[in-house]
Amino acid sequence: MSTLPVYSWRLAPEGLATRRQLRAAGLRPGGQDVVAQVERPRYRRGPLVAFLYRIELALPVRPMTEAKTAALAKANTARRICPECRTDAGYVIPAALGMCVPCAYPEEQHVA
Repeated sequence: MSTLPVYSWRLAPEGLATRRQLRAAGLRPGGQDVVAQVERPRYRRGPLVAFLYRIELALPVRPMTEAKTAALAKANTARRICPECRTDAGYVIPAALGMCVPCAYPEEQHVA
C-alpha cells in the first residue's frame, strides 16, 4: 500500500481538484482513485483533509432524470409540512424545532 502525497492548503499542483471543485466545474471523479490529499491546519484539532482527483480523468456530472427530479421535489415538499398542524409552513421546518415556528412558540404569536 503506497501513501498519498500530502500538500499544504492552497499549494496543490495544477490538474488536481477536490470533489467540490470538480462539482463546481460540472464534473465528478468518475470512479478514479484518490491521487493526493491536501491538509488545512486547524487550531486545537487535527488538520482538515480533502482528497484530490485528476481533472483530466474526471467525467461530466450525470444529468437529473425526471424520476429523480420528482423524488427530490416530493422530499422537499415533505420537509415543509408541519407534523403538528399538518400545514405547509412555506419554508423548510427547522430540525431543531421539529415543527413550524407558530406551533413551537404559540405564546409569541398572540403578541404580534
